[in-house]
Amino acid sequence: MRSITTFDLQYAHRFYKFKGEAQYLHGHTGVLTIEVEDSINEGVNMVFPCNEIQKIAWDLLKNFDHALILREDDPLLPVILKVYEETGIKDGHPQNTMKGIAFKTELATAYPDCRLVVTKETLTVEGMIKIVYDLLKDKLNIAKITFTSGVNAASEEFITKNNIERCPLCGISLNENGICPKCGYKK
Repeated sequence: MRSITTFDLQYAHRFYKFKGEAQYLHGHTGVLTIEVEDSINEGVNMVFPCNEIQKIAWDLLKNFDHALILREDDPLLPVILKVYEETGIKDGHPQNTMKGIAFKTELATAYPDCRLVVTKETLTVEGMIKIVYDLLKDKLNIAKITFTSGVNAASEEFITKNNIERCPLCGISLNENGICPKCGYKK
């Protein structure tokens, strides 16, 4: 069985070296759907609490919300960073309170202080799915990710292979010591 949750993401990007309208800097509202699969936890009668999926995923995904996403070889990147430096927002601004956890993977690097994500490949809906799966595959038993942005959509199904021990009282993942970080249950 699956627990399913969605995220709304507002972002700007462009398809560098693309011949068409998407080569221009433009914005989107994206809807990301994550499906987590596992057995039903008998203590709480659910696969995984959706609000906990949101907490786990949002810590990383908020880097994409109200962010600029550029490919690492895009000539706009150094120009944007220069403008951010000159205007005093490169290293953060007091109003930037939605910062996610910084990350660096083979596919993308997040710079939360300046609301910027730099990707190896052009950020398409397919590319977003690859990045999100790479970020969350060890934290959740992801069975499927769907990303819709404007009229574009893609989805991919995955084989779940994690054995994530969950609390019988509230359903969330136990930490490395077998303790529930939410309710304190000890295995």
